[in-house]
Amino acid sequence: MTNVWPTQAGARKFYGAPGTNQVILQLPYRMTYDGKPVTRMMINAKCAKSAERALTQIAKEYNEADRLKLGLSIFGGCYNNRLMRGSKSRVSMHAFACAIDFDPARNQLKWGRDRARLAQADCEPFWRAWEEEGWTSLGRKYNYDWMHVEATSGR
Repeated sequence: MTNVWPTQAGARKFYGAPGTNQVILQLPYRMTYDGKPVTRMMINAKCAKSAERALTQIAKEYNEADRLKLGLSIFGGCYNNRLMRGSKSRVSMHAFACAIDFDPARNQLKWGRDRARLAQADCEPFWRAWEEEGWTSLGRKYNYDWMHVEATSGR
């Protein structure tokens, strides 16, 4: 791992104000959002190259059929300037464009490893690709929000 990401509390200082410092990342494999093709995403410049490396590794590990089967090609979003779910004051990591969601329908926020698709053993290379870049999986760390990966060192 070559990246040192901030804690969630340090995200504003590291990434800048929500909605700033974003670049366009061309996705290295086919993805869809709400059934429509997606070829790129807005992401914070400080984590864009890291996300590109992780996604490229995922494209090498899984063929297109497997990415579709596992939901790795179902984009749930990156940038969204909002508060954290259930919070009245804490900004979501999506507001800093340093978080990415995959296959939200089969990895719902409150589902644990007993229900989430991305918690299954065949997704291990997917998680390794992110963890090698220092990204945090809330599912693997806290057993909820298995759709979500973020360029932070956690909470």
